[in-house]
Amino acid sequence: MACMVQVAERNTASKRRWLILALGLAAQTASCSFLYGIPFLVPAMRDAEGLTLAQAGTVVAAPSIGLLLTLIAWGAAADRYGERLIMALGLGVSGLLLAYASLGTHSLGSLFALFALAGATTASVNAASGRVVMGWFSVSERGVAMGIRQTAQPLGVGVAALGLPPLAEHFGFRGALLLPAGLAVLVALLVAWLVVDPPRPEKSDMAGKAEKPPSPYRGPTLWRLHGASALLVVPQFAVSAFAPVYLVTVQHWSAPAAGWFLAAVQALGALGRLASGYWSDRVGSRLRPMRQLAVASAAAMLLVALGDASWPWLVALALVLAAVITVSDNGLGFTASAEFAGLSWAGRAMGTQNTAQNLAAAATPPLLGLVIGDSRYALAYCVAAVFPLCAIGLVPVRAELSRARRRNPAA
Repeated sequence: MACMVQVAERNTASKRRWLILALGLAAQTASCSFLYGIPFLVPAMRDAEGLTLAQAGTVVAAPSIGLLLTLIAWGAAADRYGERLIMALGLGVSGLLLAYASLGTHSLGSLFALFALAGATTASVNAASGRVVMGWFSVSERGVAMGIRQTAQPLGVGVAALGLPPLAEHFGFRGALLLPAGLAVLVALLVAWLVVDPPRPEKSDMAGKAEKPPSPYRGPTLWRLHGASALLVVPQFAVSAFAPVYLVTVQHWSAPAAGWFLAAVQALGALGRLASGYWSDRVGSRLRPMRQLAVASAAAMLLVALGDASWPWLVALALVLAAVITVSDNGLGFTASAEFAGLSWAGRAMGTQNTAQNLAAAATPPLLGLVIGDSRYALAYCVAAVFPLCAIGLVPVRAELSRARRRNPAA
């Protein structure tokens, strides 16, 4: 009888963790539909609010600014108060802020402030959704689980691309804002209702008081991991930022053809994240695959540069490879950050990881834009290849191996 009860409990826990993963994915998707969907509303926003292109660009940047300023703080809050509360609170408030932004006409300052606050609050999802997945899935399954969660970005972009332009056309900028607002509020309610925080093991000292784990940032491992992940973001955004204009202006593709091509490539990139997570689970390592993907990323950038300089027919194939390879390491670094930090510091570590990556992402387009100038795309992609080459030596593979040996001396 006791065995039957234990089996039933295990089955219930197994079903629950997949539900929680689905809700974490939904929360991140809802967040990304706002964070990466605002650019789709620029024409309607300019008409509705009377903004210049430069002013609209400033508003588009507001959510990312809010996100960057609060990622680590939300991670610390998730470490202390739990994932369910932090995800539901931040996502719900961001939805309400977007709903308010959809009402009436706002000045440039008001619109910037509302979007910055919405970006700051939706940042809660980044660390909390990763942390809840880490807590409910074992080490041997975590790579795939995190890979599934990492597909939220292309899913969110897809939701925005399919939903926002038609809504803006029929209902205007303010009406279209109700899509990400409604998604955020709906998913926040589901998270508050159905998500269960993973168990938190308590450590006690001799007096029975809770023992505070030491900071994992006292050593170099996490700093190296964050640095390597930031370097690996550069080729990713070199592709996503410049591939559309390159295909249209240099390869003479039509804008719709370039858009469909890059949408298909983004779907392949989502599969690449899943594949790299599965790979890391099978080999029992996050960082060996991450280092090998850094080598492949540099090679892909050089292949794009070679195609531009010599064989234009090679460019499309090279861009497909580059777009898939350069995003495949994201989940590995994110997962490894949480695993090295431990459950008590996982939220802060994932927040720091995302902060470093977002800073690198923000710096990549303007810096490479200076290199490109009018037409120096081959040179820019060669420059982008330098960053993953630098990351190869920075990925702390030996630290991961030492950690594995300490946990399993017989291995």
